[in-house]
Order: sequence, then C-alpha cells, then structure tokens
Amino acid sequence: MDEQIYMRRAIELARKGEGWCHPNPMVGAVIVKDGRIIGEGYHARCGELHAERNAIASLRESAKGATIYVTLEPCCHYGRTPPCTEAIIEQEIAKVVIGSRDPNPKVSGGGAKVLREAGIEVVEDFLRDECDALNPVFFHYITTKTPWVIMKYAMTADGKIATKTGASKWITGEEARGRVQQMRHACMGIMAGIGTVLADDPMLNCRIEGGRDPVRIICDSTLRLPMDSAICRTAKEIPTIVVSAFPDLPDGEIVPGEESVLSKMQALHQCGIRVLNVPDREDPANSRPDLTELMKQLGKMEIDSILLEGGGTLNESALRAGIVREVRAFIAPKLFGGQAKTPVEGGGVSLPDEAVQLTYQSAERVGEDLMVTYHVKND
Repeated sequence: MDEQIYMRRAIELARKGEGWCHPNPMVGAVIVKDGRIIGEGYHARCGELHAERNAIASLRESAKGATIYVTLEPCCHYGRTPPCTEAIIEQEIAKVVIGSRDPNPKVSGGGAKVLREAGIEVVEDFLRDECDALNPVFFHYITTKTPWVIMKYAMTADGKIATKTGASKWITGEEARGRVQQMRHACMGIMAGIGTVLADDPMLNCRIEGGRDPVRIICDSTLRLPMDSAICRTAKEIPTIVVSAFPDLPDGEIVPGEESVLSKMQALHQCGIRVLNVPDREDPANSRPDLTELMKQLGKMEIDSILLEGGGTLNESALRAGIVREVRAFIAPKLFGGQAKTPVEGGGVSLPDEAVQLTYQSAERVGEDLMVTYHVKND
C-alpha cells in the first residue's frame, strides 16, 4: 500500500483535536506492521496523551518492527506528559516517518536525533506541506509567543458589511454562518470592539453542539460595556477579558480593590471579567489599546489563536498594528451600494503600493456564499 495513505490517515486523525488541544499542535499517528494498521491515535486535549502514545495505547498486537507515521516530530522532553520518543523506543518500533519538523526549541530536531541514536530508522519531511498545513497556529505561537490572528468578515460583492442604515443581519447565508461557528470552536479567543458589542449585544460564543466557547476579548478603551449586556451576564460561564486603555493606570491585569477609583472596573471584576489595561505608551495620543502589547499579554496566557470579529474600526487598527496573520472573507452574492460601511475603515492608503499585501490560500463555496482565505505577507 502507498505510504502516503498512512500519513494522510494520520492527518485526518490529527484534525479531530481541532479546538481542544490548544496551545499544543494537532497531531495524528498511525502504526503499521506487515501492511496493516495495528494502532492509531491523535492528540485529543492539552494535558492528555500525545498522538504517539494514544496510538500505542490502541495497539492490537506487538509493535516490534513496525513503522509509525506521525504528522509532527515526536517530542523528546518532559512537559505535561512524558516524551513520546521514550514510548516509541520502548515499543521497539523500527521506523518513524515524520511529516512536520517541530520548531519548538525543546524539540527542534532533538526528537529525530534521539530516535536515530536508539537505532531507529527516521524519515523526515514526508508529505511535509500537507502536515505543515495542520498547524500554522502552533508554528506561529511557539516561535513568537503571540496569537495567530484571523480577521473574519462577511461582505457583499461590492464590499459592504452593512446597509446604509447599519443593518447587517444577515449578509451571508446559514451555511456560512455555520462555518463561522466552527471557526469560533477552532480558535482559543474571539476579539471584538465595544462598537460591535453596543450595536449587536452579541454572545460571541460557539453555537455548535459539543463545541468549545472561545475566550471573549472586548476592546473597550473607556469601559463602556453595559452591565446588562449578554457579555456581562454570561461572564462567569464563558471566560471574558475586557481591554481598557487608561494612560494614568498601570499596564496589565488590574484586580480592583477598595482603593480603585473606577467603580465600573470593580463591577466588571465582580461579574467574572478580567480587566487588562493596555494603553499605547508609545503614542499617548492614541486613545485605543496597544494591540501589539495586548498580543504579548494574551500569549503569556497561552492564548495561541484569535478570531477577530471586529467592525471596520478595530479591523483597521489590527492591520495597522501588524497583528493580523490571516484573512477570511465571506462574500455574499448581493449588492448594497451607497456609502455603507466596509470591512476596513480608517483613512486608507494613499497609493496602491502602500496596501496590506495578502497571499492567496484558497477559495471555497459555502452554500450560496464564497469564502476566500489569505495569509498576510510578512514585512
């Protein structure tokens, strides 16, 4: 049987961990002996067994002399779980076929080295592009310690995200809206601006049965979030962070006490919301949160991915700050015309050469709508 079939099965298994294994990567493993799959597994949740150990746990017979196909280089260090290289060696597996190389400094070639030193044949970069496509989030997060940010918006074929009256429900169809719920499940965080919250009073949760709610991150410079909003009412069930930008308060998370001069901050804290104060210290004239610094703080919280569901103002700020790594545009077969809002507001660029440059990834029909995915080119 073609070896690619085994690795593609491992890729299929890896995707089952989407939304649950953060901030770890999605990984799948398949153990083959005498042309038969005798064990397989994937990394289901952070803190639980890795793919290789789950595959070993599923074995129906001895793996001595077998080959294991794994989408990512096996770990060789003690973290939340023991090293997978140790388990592979103990099982006397003869060959390891690896898809992606692990950029984690704790691994980064070390796993393959340990296996080779144990006398195991190691093949690297097998279907690497397909395996790499599983984990752009992990690769970005492990090397930068900041989240992978996906800017998502729905617009008409003439680039409008609302009508001239501000109405926006619904631009896209039911299938596209369902896909957005899958994206919410797949990302650790979801970020919106206070303008969106005031206009729509959204829950910003995941409405897939059995799905995982992302951490809600609300950019709210002056704490205008209503206490009776859906966000506040559900903050004890769904982790929520409100990001303010008060220049005369200290940076970072603020746990207000009796000395707090902001009763609103105290009220938010009492309903279960974490408050981060992230003013732009480099540009005091900017009254909005410093999004670059915010990404660093969220990275320290092990939030590795964010779905940006902001309006045109927050989208423009995010692009200007350089935090957006991916753009997913849902395009509906409709025309609104007029001066309605667009996905990216602000002053815009003066010349075409000044545009944010994107790299096309894919286009997919979702119901009657079109989803186009781009990556943002690095400077």
